[in-house]
Amino acid sequence: MQPIDHIHHISAIVGDPQANVAFYRDVLGLRLVKQTVNFDDPYTYHLYYSNQAIDNGMIITFFPWANAHAGRVGSGQVGRIAFRIPKGTSDYWQEKLTTAGIQVQESTLFDQKTLVLADTHDLALALVEAEESADTPAILGFHGAVLLSAQPAATSQTLTQDLGLQLIKETDTSSHFQTVGKWQHEIVVPHQAMPAGRWGVGTVHHIAWSVPTDAVQKEWQTYLQGEQYGVTEVKDRNYFHAVYFQERGSIIFEIATEAPGFLVDEPLASVGEKLMLPPQFEAQRNDIMAHLPQLHID
Repeated sequence: MQPIDHIHHISAIVGDPQANVAFYRDVLGLRLVKQTVNFDDPYTYHLYYSNQAIDNGMIITFFPWANAHAGRVGSGQVGRIAFRIPKGTSDYWQEKLTTAGIQVQESTLFDQKTLVLADTHDLALALVEAEESADTPAILGFHGAVLLSAQPAATSQTLTQDLGLQLIKETDTSSHFQTVGKWQHEIVVPHQAMPAGRWGVGTVHHIAWSVPTDAVQKEWQTYLQGEQYGVTEVKDRNYFHAVYFQERGSIIFEIATEAPGFLVDEPLASVGEKLMLPPQFEAQRNDIMAHLPQLHID
């Protein structure tokens, strides 16, 4: 099997959708690239954000459950989502976030200059300086994530022996891995397992790994089934195809295709400006819109 090249997307559970837009678009400066609904719960938004280039290596998505209970961060979850920022921009971001009322702390979690913070709904984030500079301080993409495994050694084995990530550092408290592609996404697995997490506002639902085509995804599905992972059937998510499995540390992993992409149903110039429904829900548009909370993106 060809090793996994990079993260495709990370999906988290948050609260009020308007507050979600205000933070990720207006504070972090990400681009809202898709307003749609949860295909398994069409009365819930599914909001997608990316960098300005809409790279498949930088898609973060949210299920806003405005009236849901707060989750409990713990094993079986992604613990912190890390974005990559250009070299030398930490001071800019620290000032911007502090001005916006966001508490920021410096950290060495990713062995580079790192700012740790939480979003409006207490989702754990980090901004990690890249080795390269850029013309603007805008977020470049994902840097990686922290995986809170119920069985850290088993998760580490899945990452290296199954998915093909490389072990780049081992400490007394954690193992650090990296994808082999150009993004070099970094994954940190703490050695100490936490009590089990509980999904709710402020937690991550799953992390998705990118594959280029349906054919390669089928190869992964067959391989993972052969390795005794419980793998789902292929699910059509309109902008990509997905299969899911729970790795042995109880974290939900997804294998997602890069195609058809986020421009399949709206042009680049106006992407993310209106609610896009998959064909199976289009006849229910009025009913769905009546149930969804108001969302202003002007």
